Amino acid sequence: MSAEQQRLLVFAGSYSEAEESGVYVYAFDEEAGQLMLLNDYEGLKNPTFVQVDAEHNRLFSISETTTEDGRKVGEAVAYAIDGAAGKLTLLNRAITVDSTTCHIQLDASKRFATVTSYHGGMIGLHAIKEDGRIGEKLDVAQHSGSSVHPERQDRPHPHSSFYSPDGNYLLVQDLGLDKIFTYTVDKQAGKLNRVAEVSLHPGAGPRHLTFHPSGSFAYVINEVDSTVTAFAFDAASGRLSTIETVSTLPEGFEGDNSCAEIAISKDGKFVYGSNRGHDSIVVYAVDEQAGKLTTIQHISVQGGHPRHFALTPNGRYLLVANRDTNNIATFAVDEASGKLTFTGQSVTVSKPVCVQPVYITV
Repeated sequence: MSAEQQRLLVFAGSYSEAEESGVYVYAFDEEAGQLMLLNDYEGLKNPTFVQVDAEHNRLFSISETTTEDGRKVGEAVAYAIDGAAGKLTLLNRAITVDSTTCHIQLDASKRFATVTSYHGGMIGLHAIKEDGRIGEKLDVAQHSGSSVHPERQDRPHPHSSFYSPDGNYLLVQDLGLDKIFTYTVDKQAGKLNRVAEVSLHPGAGPRHLTFHPSGSFAYVINEVDSTVTAFAFDAASGRLSTIETVSTLPEGFEGDNSCAEIAISKDGKFVYGSNRGHDSIVVYAVDEQAGKLTTIQHISVQGGHPRHFALTPNGRYLLVANRDTNNIATFAVDEASGKLTFTGQSVTVSKPVCVQPVYITV
């Protein structure tokens, strides 16, 4: 497909009430590094995480709703994307699991979605119909247990699910248990099957994960103690084995901090993580033989509480969603060194939580 038939759109989710704008669609000018708002949409309560099926021009968001008896539950929402206009058309919305959710993930076939419930301690597997609508709930995997932090880890708190590069395994990071669970998805039976788990050091609080492009390593950002753990990944068994853990903070920093997002450059040479409190992006160089990390930069996010960030598909820019300062800031990426430079570009948006830059067919 030629570049002329695609445009780079950026989809953002946020904390919002249903009567407020919560999902935003931007065009991204890759020459100027500039975001331009095309459309915004209300109707969803806290659409804090979104995923894009670029092949079929569809957007999937989480939301929350209440049952007839007043219980808060999770909801998934499907939209069709008009790439030329940057417009969304609602396909459907459906209740997912019996608690609010914080993350949604799609499998490679875009026929299944997993939602993660931090407060409910579970993940749900849902069908996606051929027309892109959210289908039936197929299975729920409930976690149990606790870890050492009295407030953050008194119960299970899964925070995300990510597929291995080959698509064979689904890895679920449980902040409350200091564990990462490996599942397979039985697509015929519609079942989640737990096949492995790995324990992190006590009090880590694993939140989000990214795989090295080689598939040999995975990196997890630990929210509670501000670290990143590097793992070797066995693609045959789905098992992780710990290589090392490194701090996300500069030496001497003594303030409160928690971590949120982690990403890797498409060439596998650099890993990025976000600090909330220090309000920075940490940049690591990757030893591609051993999988180890070396810190090379801390840079201000030009805002507060960087809840999420993402690299653009070609890796030239990194976009940071700063929840507490209501802005998305744009950074240029030096391809050779991996280091970031603020472009001077920042757009105002209410309580952004997720930002997804994707090439969309027009």
